[in-house]
Amino acid sequence: MPVSRILSHVIMAPGIVVHEFAHKLACDLTGVEVTDVSYFRLGDPPGYVRHADPATYRTAFFISVAPFVVNTLFALALFASGLLLFESIAPLEAEVATLEAFAAAEPVTQAGIAVLGWLGLSVGMQAFPSTGDANTLWSRTRRDLRAAPLVLAGLPVVFLIYLVNLLSWAYAHLFYALGLAAGAFWLLGAV
Repeated sequence: MPVSRILSHVIMAPGIVVHEFAHKLACDLTGVEVTDVSYFRLGDPPGYVRHADPATYRTAFFISVAPFVVNTLFALALFASGLLLFESIAPLEAEVATLEAFAAAEPVTQAGIAVLGWLGLSVGMQAFPSTGDANTLWSRTRRDLRAAPLVLAGLPVVFLIYLVNLLSWAYAHLFYALGLAAGAFWLLGAV
C-alpha cells in the first residue's frame, strides 16, 4: 500500500472508526449477528463489519445507511463544539479579526479548536456509505424485488451512494464535511 494511502487512512481514522461503529450499532439494534469487526486497520478496506444476512430489506437498508446518520450527527456536534470554543475567544458578532483572536488565544484553546475541526472533517468525510454498502443494497434490492416491489424506493439512495463515491475524486466527501461545518455555524447562529 502506498505511503500516501496509509497517511490518508491515519488522518481519516476517527471518521472510519465512527463509520464502522455505526454499522455495528445498527446490527446490534436490529439483532443481526456480527461475525467480525475491524474498526480501523492499515489495510484495504481500512475498516469493516461483517455480519449475517439481515432478515428484511428494511434491516439491510438501515445497516447500510447508519453511518450517514451517525457520522453526520457526530460531525455536526464536533463542529458546533469547535465553534463554541472559538466563540469563547472571539464572539462571532465582535469586530475583532478572527485570525488575530485565534493567534492571541492560549495554545490549549488553539489546539482544542484545531482538533475539533480535524475530527469534524474526518467524521464528516466518512459519513457516506461505501461502494461495498451500495453493492450490498443493490444485490438485496434485486433479490427482494419480486417479493416486495417497495424495495424500489431504496434505489435513489443506492444511486446516490454510488454517485458520491464516484465523485470522490472531485472531493465530494470533503465538500459534504465542509457543508456540515457551515450547517453547524448556521445552527449556532440561529440559536
